[in-house]
Amino acid sequence: MLFNTIDYALFLPLVFILYWLVNRRSLVIQNLLLLVASYFFYACWDYRFLFLLVFSTSLDYYTGLKIHHSSTKKRKLQWLLLSIIINLGFLGVFKYYNFFASSFADGLSLLGFEADYITLNVILPVGISFYTFHGLSYIFDIYRDKITPIRNFIDYSVFVSFFPLLVAGPIERATHLLPQIRKKRTFDYARAADGMRQILWGLFKKCVIADNCAEFANQIFNNSDQYSGFMLLMGAIFFAFQIYGDFSGYSDIALGTSRLLGIELLRNFAYPYFSRDIAEFWRRWHISLSSWFRDYVYIPLGGSRNGKWLSVRNIFIIFLLSGFWHGANWTFIAWGALNALYFLPLLLAKKNRTNIETVAMGRYFPSVKEFFQMLFTFMLTTVAWIYFRSGSLSEANCFVYRMATGIISDPLTIVSAGFWEPYKLISAIILFFILVEWAGREQQFALAGMKNIKYRIVRWTIYSILIFIIAIYMKTEETPFIYFQF
Repeated sequence: MLFNTIDYALFLPLVFILYWLVNRRSLVIQNLLLLVASYFFYACWDYRFLFLLVFSTSLDYYTGLKIHHSSTKKRKLQWLLLSIIINLGFLGVFKYYNFFASSFADGLSLLGFEADYITLNVILPVGISFYTFHGLSYIFDIYRDKITPIRNFIDYSVFVSFFPLLVAGPIERATHLLPQIRKKRTFDYARAADGMRQILWGLFKKCVIADNCAEFANQIFNNSDQYSGFMLLMGAIFFAFQIYGDFSGYSDIALGTSRLLGIELLRNFAYPYFSRDIAEFWRRWHISLSSWFRDYVYIPLGGSRNGKWLSVRNIFIIFLLSGFWHGANWTFIAWGALNALYFLPLLLAKKNRTNIETVAMGRYFPSVKEFFQMLFTFMLTTVAWIYFRSGSLSEANCFVYRMATGIISDPLTIVSAGFWEPYKLISAIILFFILVEWAGREQQFALAGMKNIKYRIVRWTIYSILIFIIAIYMKTEETPFIYFQF
């Protein structure tokens, strides 16, 4: 069930009405309703994998209790390792087995040996990377005595499978979400209205920005040998806006939906394309995953406390893991490695925490320096996205080479007659999108400041315009979110 379909437009109001009706009766019934709705939502994708979600939930619930009640550190570690091995084992079989098998065979062939290997013809369970990391964060926090396990299985199951975040995050923490699930929630009109605004902006990002950029990005990437260097650059830029509109749009709809139900989820995006360096970009892009690797991998490895070279090692580890988390392909690992290389000069110069505050705070315009910093950072990430988008390393390398050499050999292409003709409309829409995001960059999401507009007719006129634009540019066919494949 996609967020941008009629099915979800019927599902959400029904859940919303029932949810607040049963709120008067019992928190237990309300959470049970959430659990049933979440399992139904997941079963709409593929009911065959519902057992895997339930098994993973039961495993971490049980091992969490066992870790907490174990009398020795060794016994705690044994239960922790059991959960890690089984969780990552399932993830490895479904997501990474074929990659490892083919890579091993390729490695042997380079040594002169031919190896036959068996591949698994299995569907990747939607959301498996996300709900696996939900559960792992829970048992890690219990092992580190940050939290105590809960005995209410329904409450814990809602934490793992809460439908707004189930298939593409954000990756929640038990310390943040479980307390909200376990306490009585009352309807708040202002919060619900804010949720609707965030859903509206999320739909605009997905249906107008992402899906329309995808049309051009796919055309250029799929026929890259037929295009000039600047056309390839345009394809990469379109993909940059596609993936941002797609993933942050999903997150906006998830957070907005959750607000309708009286629950606050972790923020996942904070205007990353307005970043002045790569370190700032990674504090603003997929925040829940970046912070997960920071807290459960980078810091336990020593972080930046044990000298320059160990810090470099740790940075490469988390970026490579982040790339590998996204998919079983060398392109994702290359994408992670490239971002680590981008990050390295900042780390070595101790400037990775220079830009903490939102750019141009309290000002309408950035300085000239800030503008070019943002432009440079955006172009670095756009080049990295080429590896993320490509089907193989050779495809990505050829794309980058043809793009670079084409731009150098014919630098005036971009001002030639007719170059912008196919892209005038989508470029105007992207410009409008950037301006709205820039105006709202100090808020949690771009339309959050709408509540401060005094006149209701002005607010509703803006909402109506956005709805009209979505209706005009929304694709008729179903367009799944990119991160569903991860």
